[in-house]
Amino acid sequence: MKQPLGVILAGGQARRMGGGDKGLLELGGQTLLAHVIARAEPQVAGLALNANGVPDRFADLDLPILPDSVAGYPGPLAGVLAGLDWAAERGAESIVTMAADTPFFPCDLVPRLLLASEGMEAPLVLAATPDPERGQVRHPTFGLWPVSLRDDLRAALGDGVRKVVQWTDRHGGREAVFPVDGFDPFFNVNTPEDLARAEAMLT
Repeated sequence: MKQPLGVILAGGQARRMGGGDKGLLELGGQTLLAHVIARAEPQVAGLALNANGVPDRFADLDLPILPDSVAGYPGPLAGVLAGLDWAAERGAESIVTMAADTPFFPCDLVPRLLLASEGMEAPLVLAATPDPERGQVRHPTFGLWPVSLRDDLRAALGDGVRKVVQWTDRHGGREAVFPVDGFDPFFNVNTPEDLARAEAMLT
């Protein structure tokens, strides 16, 4: 499989942070988005940002800005669809998504997702981490998505599907399990308290 394109998902409304763009919050002297971009760029063939609203606020990132094509902030699947449509225009076979508020995600995210997809006709894999109580926890904003299923996803969104796993399970999606060493690498910043915790994790 060709190296996938990368899409950073930043299309949410950040209600628990009081609204605005979580990705533009500062962590250790850089924005959360800068941390995410630094981890993502070496792993993908190209990178874009899924975000809604006025795109000019991200002008300094020098990335394509992909708004949702489905109205009403329907969730991460809309960002995935925007990414798949962008990838199709570029002749790509797949994308890998990552969340804009998750600054410590694994530096081997893409190779592990690709490894887990081996043998799949339509490579569809979500990242997961082990959990002592629940067995495994899936991280639905971190995944490998095939361009070949973009029209199916468009139809599913039109039918009201909003939960990522509802759609991935329908297509036999797999999981790539990532180790937890000290803290969950998919820890994301949802609240001011999370941002303070992330600052402590940096040091």
